[in-house]
Amino acid sequence: MESQNLTGVSEFLLLGLSDDPDLQPLLFGLFLSLYLVTLFGNLLIILVISSDPHLHIPMYFFLSSLSLADISISTTTVPKMLVNLQTYNKSITYRGCLTQLTFFSLFAFLESLLLTVMAYDRLVAICNPLHYLVIMNPHTCGVLVLASFFISFLTSLLHYLMMLQLIFCANVKIPHFFCDPPQLVNLACSNTSISNLLIYFIGTIFGGVPLLGILYSYARIISSILRVSSSDGKYKAFSTCGSHLSVVCLFFGTGLGMYVSSTVLSSPRKSAVASVMYTIVTPMLNPFIYSLRNKDIRNALWRIFCRII
Repeated sequence: MESQNLTGVSEFLLLGLSDDPDLQPLLFGLFLSLYLVTLFGNLLIILVISSDPHLHIPMYFFLSSLSLADISISTTTVPKMLVNLQTYNKSITYRGCLTQLTFFSLFAFLESLLLTVMAYDRLVAICNPLHYLVIMNPHTCGVLVLASFFISFLTSLLHYLMMLQLIFCANVKIPHFFCDPPQLVNLACSNTSISNLLIYFIGTIFGGVPLLGILYSYARIISSILRVSSSDGKYKAFSTCGSHLSVVCLFFGTGLGMYVSSTVLSSPRKSAVASVMYTIVTPMLNPFIYSLRNKDIRNALWRIFCRII
């Protein structure tokens, strides 16, 4: 669908995290390092899972999908920020801004749904272990991932169509390092009451419903584990959930922090700094959480390392 600019605005200005020119090289080096670590870590997870037959099970299929979503979220926002820092040019075209906004919404919603699917996977594995491979067969896993992507795509398309209806006037300065939907709505000089309502409604649905699904899954998991008599059995069951639970806390915790900061903090620039945790740091940390806390991933990494040397 071709974007139709109703306002005559050809570009926006992404103000970034700081106007201090002395900080630009430092910020460039910092975020380039974070981005490269994110790419390397998540690509390594995908490589390990795809190359090791021991990891060809539903849990790790979902993990590789999550790693791909992490790469996509970072790639949607960080490269443009790096270009702006390096060239001292803060502009982004109208179409580029809408494209960035759409893809960021797509992959952020996708990650939220994938974490919910992974919680369901752990629920089936612990509460119905004898039927796990029957319930979570390859067809079901593929459908769950494709359904998550399709729902996320429809929601991001709604964001895109909503932004197309906004009219922008003279102020085109976005106090952020990427085209964040609430910031764009704040810049509009047309009536934004419906747009604001839709943004918070969508955010609540795709933040609250998946989180409720995850909480329900873990309530069932904990109830099932408590019925296990041996302490070793309880520890083994809990250990399979530790990495996922850490990622869930990190993703939804930083997401909630970004939402609260945008509501409470009077300075939009401070809100942009807070969103760094959600958009950049979280995708970088996820591979480390899974590689450090997951024995299967560590063993697979060691086998690859031994084959190389």
